[in-house]
Amino acid sequence: MNDTAGDPLNTLEILVEQVQAMWAGLVALLPSLVIAILFLFLTWIVARFATNIAERLTAKTAMRPSLRELVETLVKIAIWTVGLLIALTILLPDLTPGSLVAGLGVGTVAIGFAFQDIFENFLAGILIMIREKMRIGDYISCEGIEGRVEQIMLRETHVRKMSNELTIVPNSILFKNPVEILTDRQQRRHEVIVGVSYDTDLEEASSVIRSALEASDATDDQKPIDIFACEFNSSSVDFKLRWWAGSTQRDMHESRDVVIRLVKRALDEAGIEIPFPYRTHTFKEAIPVASAAD
Repeated sequence: MNDTAGDPLNTLEILVEQVQAMWAGLVALLPSLVIAILFLFLTWIVARFATNIAERLTAKTAMRPSLRELVETLVKIAIWTVGLLIALTILLPDLTPGSLVAGLGVGTVAIGFAFQDIFENFLAGILIMIREKMRIGDYISCEGIEGRVEQIMLRETHVRKMSNELTIVPNSILFKNPVEILTDRQQRRHEVIVGVSYDTDLEEASSVIRSALEASDATDDQKPIDIFACEFNSSSVDFKLRWWAGSTQRDMHESRDVVIRLVKRALDEAGIEIPFPYRTHTFKEAIPVASAAD
């Protein structure tokens, strides 16, 4: 019996036949491939046209820029999804829309587990854009992250610190944790503690402090100024001063600077002491004191 399994000529013939079959299949598939490519080109045109329409429509509304970008992105994704599905059914006629959707369903579950964090941040970004709070330019504080919101993207938010460093925050952190929006309103309340000595007339001290604050341009004269005696401290009786000023961090620092300077000057002029920490030493036995003559 002749062994032809290892014959190089037979192997070459098999390879040639396979290549010819593949070429014949490619030639037979060529019309469908051309139609699918043309349909993808048409999808690209429709996506651009629909995106331009969405951009014009959203520009006439009061939507935030980040939310308008989200709408345009979703429109583009929806059109390209439909276009790709139709192109696949054109290219592979045996692939029905039902089987394709079923296959995508199984694949989506697997992809969802593999990219859970990415999809979580993506969904959180959509929800952050939809809700009205936390606009670009707001000063926020969340989980030790503090700064001005510079950009809200689908997966992450850019927060610029006051020292100019940029922090890239995953949207899921901002969505799942409490976020303090310090600039939600144009003004917010500020406070500072000032202490006076125990021998001070507290009514007089309160009056002097109030006069200084009311004469200041750093406080809003339309909002109340609060001066509360709040604590018996080790060396002083402490007052808590509260007033209203701008909500930005710059406004806070400037306002506190002006208030502290004015209060210090007013108390000095009134002869009211802002005491240093006092220390009192108590001895259980009498301490002999030598006279100067000794």
